[in-house]
Amino acid sequence: MSELVGYARVSTLDQDYSLQVEQLEKYEFTKIFHEKKSGKNTGRPELDKAMEYLRAGDKISDL
Repeated sequence: MSELVGYARVSTLDQDYSLQVEQLEKYEFTKIFHEKKSGKNTGRPELDKAMEYLRAGDKISDL
């Protein structure tokens, strides 16, 4: 069975991604990855984990 996988990100430590996560949960995303990373950073470890988690038929979104 396919899964809806979500990814939430904010750019600074003082920002909060809880509203993004709330929306992903509202649309019944079954797995949600989130992180606080600046846009100028090239590494996004949680996004990498999300991509590794995906299986055939899964869908990923950041809404």
